[in-house]
Amino acid sequence: MPEPIVALTNVQVQFGGGRVHAVDTVSLDVRRGEVVALVGESGCGKTTLIRSIVGLEPLAAGSIHIDGEPLTGSARNLRSVRRRVQMIFQDPTGALNPRHSIYEAVAEGLRIHKVAGHEPALVADALASAGLRPAQRYLRRFPHELSGGQRQRVLIAAAMALQPSQLLADEPVASLDASIRGEILALMRSFVDTAGVSIIAVTHDLGLAWNIADRVAVMYLGRIVEVGTTEEVLRRPRHPYTRALLSVVPEIEGMEQQILTGETPDPSHIPAGCRFHPRCPLMASGEAQAMGIADLCRGVDVELEPEGGEHRVACHAVTRSRPPMPDDRRAL
Repeated sequence: MPEPIVALTNVQVQFGGGRVHAVDTVSLDVRRGEVVALVGESGCGKTTLIRSIVGLEPLAAGSIHIDGEPLTGSARNLRSVRRRVQMIFQDPTGALNPRHSIYEAVAEGLRIHKVAGHEPALVADALASAGLRPAQRYLRRFPHELSGGQRQRVLIAAAMALQPSQLLADEPVASLDASIRGEILALMRSFVDTAGVSIIAVTHDLGLAWNIADRVAVMYLGRIVEVGTTEEVLRRPRHPYTRALLSVVPEIEGMEQQILTGETPDPSHIPAGCRFHPRCPLMASGEAQAMGIADLCRGVDVELEPEGGEHRVACHAVTRSRPPMPDDRRAL
């Protein structure tokens, strides 16, 4: 299997002097030409995780490799990484300088990274590739003169002008009207199909994952609790948290609605055992007790299955039937 574009290994990001575990031991590979949707409730660590990939959040532990090169945090290393890994932010209005023309917004990255070529042609080509045609119509305009969808296309043009190998999209269509969300998603997918770009798309909208992603990684309280192909995770979810998220999506048929009780716990006070157990429907219904795993859920931490193919999950209810290994530390 080819080396991944982005490889995260046991990544930890902490705040408050180590009290807040925003990202807690996350490992994830992203392959060339692949879209991975990172889904979960607000506050689960999705945005913090992708910010760490470009050095905007320092690692407390673990490692990140981009095209095989380790992220070290040095100025030279970060410049190299940020040329190859570009972020597309949720709010295009806030991300664009209102005093800069559209030309300047796209040209800025070219200048910072000293991209060779005729700058006006590079800017025009980037705008055209993002669907802003003819590009000359937009060059001297300012962000307030454009619609929300057009502003988001400018951000995409600015990112793609640097010919990155990886895009990090933080809720890329959340602020847009429903009528143009599909157009933006199709545009992003086109870069995957034509240029081999990889994308990590952060979202709480599982519909976005259906439309754009090849794989889905579900996060809860700083950890990935389920990962697999989009087809497997969204049609045959194995983790109770994933099932609960899917049960309230109108497009999903034949799934009994599950309303999670309570709020996501404070990441500075992560529950013992499985971090989802205080809200888990299996615990609330008594099913975990009947399965004989309630004590495991309350007292023994659980991480993603080390094996299991593309579709892996971190749940005692799923892994309880796996024959224990001699050094299996999950046993009580």
